[in-house]
Amino acid sequence: METALQTYLAENIPITTAMGIKVVIASPARVLLECPLEPNRNHRGTGFGGSIASIATLAGWAWIWVMMRERTVPPNIVISKSSIEYTHPVQASFSAELRPPSDAQIRSFIDSFDRRGSARIELKVDVLCQGEEAALFTGVFVAVKS
Repeated sequence: METALQTYLAENIPITTAMGIKVVIASPARVLLECPLEPNRNHRGTGFGGSIASIATLAGWAWIWVMMRERTVPPNIVISKSSIEYTHPVQASFSAELRPPSDAQIRSFIDSFDRRGSARIELKVDVLCQGEEAALFTGVFVAVKS
């Protein structure tokens, strides 16, 4: 799954290549993305807030992509709302890790998509740098039949 997602991102979301994002794990149980500091640094030599928010957003988006990939017609996936709390400076390469919501939330999301052709779900992502939490991201994602 990791190779398929990496290829999809490179072909369809060009910023992922510029950021150097690497798909490490892509499964319904966990999504882990990594990227280097250098192309994502700010004028102070630490992680640029926009890059940190981007990799976190992408981790949520990727989880839905993995969950919905086997559908006859894959949905359009968008983010409708997000917030991020920066808790620690990013001074080296960093990663975004999504662990899925509860089984009940997943079932509700899938059922809504199957019944109405659209569904929304709130996802949480941890951004880590050198094993330490650097940011907490919460996003509401929407899947819509294309």
